[in-house]
Amino acid sequence: MSTKISAQMVNELRKATGAGLLDCKKALEESAGNVDEASTILRKKGAASAAKKADRDTKEGLIESYIHVGGKVGVLIEVNCETDFVARNDDFKAFVKDLCLQIAAASPTCVTREEVPEEDLNKEREIATAQSEGKPPVAVQKIVAGKLEKYYSTVVLLDQPFVKNPDTTIKAMITEKITSIGENIQVRRFSRFQLGA
Repeated sequence: MSTKISAQMVNELRKATGAGLLDCKKALEESAGNVDEASTILRKKGAASAAKKADRDTKEGLIESYIHVGGKVGVLIEVNCETDFVARNDDFKAFVKDLCLQIAAASPTCVTREEVPEEDLNKEREIATAQSEGKPPVAVQKIVAGKLEKYYSTVVLLDQPFVKNPDTTIKAMITEKITSIGENIQVRRFSRFQLGA
């Protein structure tokens, strides 16, 4: 016996996930009315959808600034999307503001892992290896890999937990935004300024 999917259930799932009505209805039908499972289904489809859009050109977007209270920290960021229509959208503008806030609060040094200088990674590997001295080689490898992951989450913007919701990373947040807006989004670059630094 199939579960009856009400319009209210679909609407609530839509509000919670930002997905389209039809997608919400299909996910609820697929999960037999289980809202948590339907949300997971939508997130998986959203990640797949975002991956398909990753190769699209992003020639529009915004350059946004943020000056923290007291004027001691400032951020300048460029976030690109596919169309000017999306760049002027209030939802997109709020998203870019959140990214500025993230950079001001969490002090990342680069956007992606590929941008982390090799010399910095080597230095972190040396420190982690020295801290694991005397342990078996297999354990040392795991410890070093774990410490590098932690290092990435401090210096790489996309790997950082979002300051307003630490349960989600910036990369996951961007993926959700790509899904809800329907366009590829890329953080092109940013600069963080701190008085005296």
